[in-house]
Amino acid sequence: MSGRVVLLTTGGTIAMRHDPDAGGLVPDIGGSAARPFPENVCPLDVREFSNIPSPQMTPGRMHALALRVEEELARGDVMGVVIAHGTDTLEETAYFLDLFVDSPKPVCLTAAMRGAEEISPDGPKNLLCAVRTAAAREAEGMGTLVVMNEEIHAAREVTKTHSANPKTFASPFWGPLGYVDADRVIFRRAPVKPLKIRPPRIEDNVHLIKLAAGSDDFFFRCLVEKKAAAGIVVEGFGRGNVPPRAFDGMKLAIENGIPVVLTTRCPGGRVLDIYAYEGGVSQQLKAGVILGGEISGPKARIKLILALGETRDPARIAALFDNP
Repeated sequence: MSGRVVLLTTGGTIAMRHDPDAGGLVPDIGGSAARPFPENVCPLDVREFSNIPSPQMTPGRMHALALRVEEELARGDVMGVVIAHGTDTLEETAYFLDLFVDSPKPVCLTAAMRGAEEISPDGPKNLLCAVRTAAAREAEGMGTLVVMNEEIHAAREVTKTHSANPKTFASPFWGPLGYVDADRVIFRRAPVKPLKIRPPRIEDNVHLIKLAAGSDDFFFRCLVEKKAAAGIVVEGFGRGNVPPRAFDGMKLAIENGIPVVLTTRCPGGRVLDIYAYEGGVSQQLKAGVILGGEISGPKARIKLILALGETRDPARIAALFDNP
């Protein structure tokens, strides 16, 4: 094996210790979370990008991280990059990198559900598996990957499914791409390759509105009246249908030049114009709503953030969402 893997640490539970004064886990150990590391895996360069809890990750930080990842991947002796991240926003950062980073070299995100001082911490093994995956020739061209619990998942498909269980990351309906065994990294399928979206800047003033029974136009009116949104993502029901009063708010946003992307609050399936009643997707399409496909609301927001950095043309945005 030739070359090395770069580990960029961003913080998260994998880099936390218990603080008795604070009464819980806090950022502490940073890049030293990777030590000690088995030297027989591959040479490992550890660099601290940040040391923050996962809820403090922002699209702006994701953009800076993506540029840093590309800088590391451009080095001839680097086989891949591993990112140690918090679990809460890991799937959003992974999807951002998958859409933005344009390199065949693997980018692997990993994390921990248990702090370093807890009984049986999961961070060290997750980190080991991620580094082995980043160093594997089989991982080339697979895009951004999430490596947790010895499983390898596609950034587009993976989601956090449990608030505390270490086996929290899963890819509903599709399953993992492969796994990390004792002797080698094994892939059983390849992910869908996304269209790259690489704007010179990002527009992070994008809001996500999750609808429930009886939802109305309140949040939409607030955003329109305060001129507080460059884009809105809506999590509708099932195929994407919404309550009539919420549909009024969506139309108001579109009339005021705000792109509205529709996705479903279901963990699987895509939005589609099957229903034509008031609030149905057929009516939404006529009003100018953009269909978000089968990605989740948080990931649709990431995609819209990148898309708005390239264009404000609703037709071009719709074309980007029509592509996986």
